[in-house]
Amino acid sequence: MKEGIHPKYEDAVIACACGEVINTRSTRPSFKVDICSKCHPFFTGKQKLIDTAGRVERFRKKYQQKTSPKA
Repeated sequence: MKEGIHPKYEDAVIACACGEVINTRSTRPSFKVDICSKCHPFFTGKQKLIDTAGRVERFRKKYQQKTSPKA
């Protein structure tokens, strides 16, 4: 590697809004994130489908299959 063209690769701390602190290495000394693998709904299994303003119901109504096929 050439001297003087690469950034310093040093210890870094990633802090999540839930309080989780992860120690790693990076070119940046610290990160603040809103969500991590400890609190993300996909990884915790607490994922919920939220029907905002009836979007799911409108989708089902719009694309509902006809009960009697046209000949």
